[in-house]
Amino acid sequence: MTRLASLRSNNRCTFSIVAADPGVGEVGCAVQSRYFAVGSVVPWARAGVGAVATQAAGVAAYGPKVLALLEEGLEPEAALERALADDGAREIRQLGVVAADGRAAAHTGADCLPWAGHRVGDCYAVQGNILAGEAVVTEMERAFLESRGDSLAERLVACLEAAQAAGGDRRGQQSSAIVVERSGAATESREGIDRICELRVDDHPEPIVELRRLLGIHLVWDALRRASFFHEPGKYAHGVEVLREALGRYGEDPVLLYDLACFESLAGDTDQALAHVTRSLELDPQLASGAAADSDLEALRQDARFQAAVS
Repeated sequence: MTRLASLRSNNRCTFSIVAADPGVGEVGCAVQSRYFAVGSVVPWARAGVGAVATQAAGVAAYGPKVLALLEEGLEPEAALERALADDGAREIRQLGVVAADGRAAAHTGADCLPWAGHRVGDCYAVQGNILAGEAVVTEMERAFLESRGDSLAERLVACLEAAQAAGGDRRGQQSSAIVVERSGAATESREGIDRICELRVDDHPEPIVELRRLLGIHLVWDALRRASFFHEPGKYAHGVEVLREALGRYGEDPVLLYDLACFESLAGDTDQALAHVTRSLELDPQLASGAAADSDLEALRQDARFQAAVS
């Protein structure tokens, strides 16, 4: 096998984005590749430190190595140079890195297979190799800059979608992944870690489409998780606020509606609670048996409309 053929068979022909949202303390990476299980090797993130993508003829160990150098205080550009300093094959490597404060850098080796390149700006680096053309990375950049206001996870997936629409990976699609961490998240859940989103699609004909579907599920369940912290007297109204916002953003989901009804019932808003639990049971009748005995819905127990909904 020739060197070129070997590189083509083992190269992580990939496009990715690393990004930071310093305002909320989040860092993350999203990636798509014609490579099996790309999420196991390319994306790395550490809350309060930064995020790294290591691809092309990539070395997964560069992810934690660059993060460690950032944590020591090195600038992103210096961290890349230090990591690659003794690498005789650096010209077939491609890396993107962003620090938690938004500083960013990237490296595309001169021998990465075309089209290969990157763009770097405040709070992001986008990069790719074996792409349909430069538009793939410029569209990722555009999508990131135009999606301010959404969560970082949503912005990252939007960047992958824009890249694919611009032609994506010349060899096609296979896998995609996203990882996001937020400083302080470890104190907000029983898991005790700062990782707030980690989704992988290891083998799929349309991995970005599937990643978007999984992200939709994740966002709903994340709202349920955040609301659960207000499940105690005096705080129910805060749980209502979290879940009503999620309902407005993500649309009707039976479990989301059910939990919202529970919080509304506990907060004394029985009219809204009845409307939401009724709709929840219409969407998923299997929830009825639990609703009939749920102490959170005690305020609705004697209402004939509730009795009819759970029967």
